[in-house]
Amino acid sequence: KKTRSNINTTLDFILLGIFKHTRSHLFLFMMVLTMAIASLMANALMLLLILLDPRLHRPMYFLLSQLSLMDLMLVSSIVPKMAADYLTWNKSISPAGCGLQIFVSLTLGGAESFLLATMSYDRYVAVCHPLRYPVLLNWRLCIQMTLGSWFLGAADGLMQAATTLSFPFCSAHEIDHFFCEAPMLVRLACADTSVFENAMYACCVLMLLIPFSFILTSYSLILSAVLHLRSQEAFKKAFATCSSHLAVVALFYGPAIFIYMRPKSYRSANHNKVVSAFYTIFTPVLNPLIYSWRNSEVREALKRWLGKCTDF
Repeated sequence: KKTRSNINTTLDFILLGIFKHTRSHLFLFMMVLTMAIASLMANALMLLLILLDPRLHRPMYFLLSQLSLMDLMLVSSIVPKMAADYLTWNKSISPAGCGLQIFVSLTLGGAESFLLATMSYDRYVAVCHPLRYPVLLNWRLCIQMTLGSWFLGAADGLMQAATTLSFPFCSAHEIDHFFCEAPMLVRLACADTSVFENAMYACCVLMLLIPFSFILTSYSLILSAVLHLRSQEAFKKAFATCSSHLAVVALFYGPAIFIYMRPKSYRSANHNKVVSAFYTIFTPVLNPLIYSWRNSEVREALKRWLGKCTDF
């Protein structure tokens, strides 16, 4: 029996999605949608607080605002389309729309990869060289590193989106995924993609492994400095902060490395969909909780803001 999702008389692609129309999958869909809405609200509130509170106008919070902006854009570029496809049964997406999804997701993913490295440097300077913090991470350097993160992410996204859509595709335009992702689209190409896949692997080394190595080095130096702290309370606080940050880093880099750096023969569509959900939906929910709402200055800013709202 043909459904609306099976009919494709145009050059559009068909996103098969991650959920089936069963009771259990409907429950999972509602959970994911709830998490996505919570992520949008938490990240939007974080952006608003940093923008409105002058006490948070510092490099550390500027970097956190950029992380919230990236997560906000990532969830907004993927979840509404996924939800609409599931609810309307219309799972088609145009080549232009597919290219836009690839560009946006890779731009934001690449930019966030470098931004997390910048944030680890910020924490390293704050813990290991607190007196030199204004010199080692001034506003000019902070903005330069942030713009560099956006630029490198956009360059990678533009290159991969343009190259992926340049391939001729076979008659079956079905993408076994819930959004357009370059590795899944390349599998549909009716041409030799080995050169592009090797180039994509090299990009992943630059975009993922180098920042990840930098983050591990930064936090290793932080932990080394923390171990020499005489105050037990300061040690516990610093260790808890480092461990929670590293957990978020692992949840972002782990799935991204799994998706983009595995050999082609080991790739499974079902595994890809579940793992992609981690860094596109679940991690954006955790970032504001781990990086922001556990921070006492952010909580105080929220109290002040709520106090002003109740005064009206």
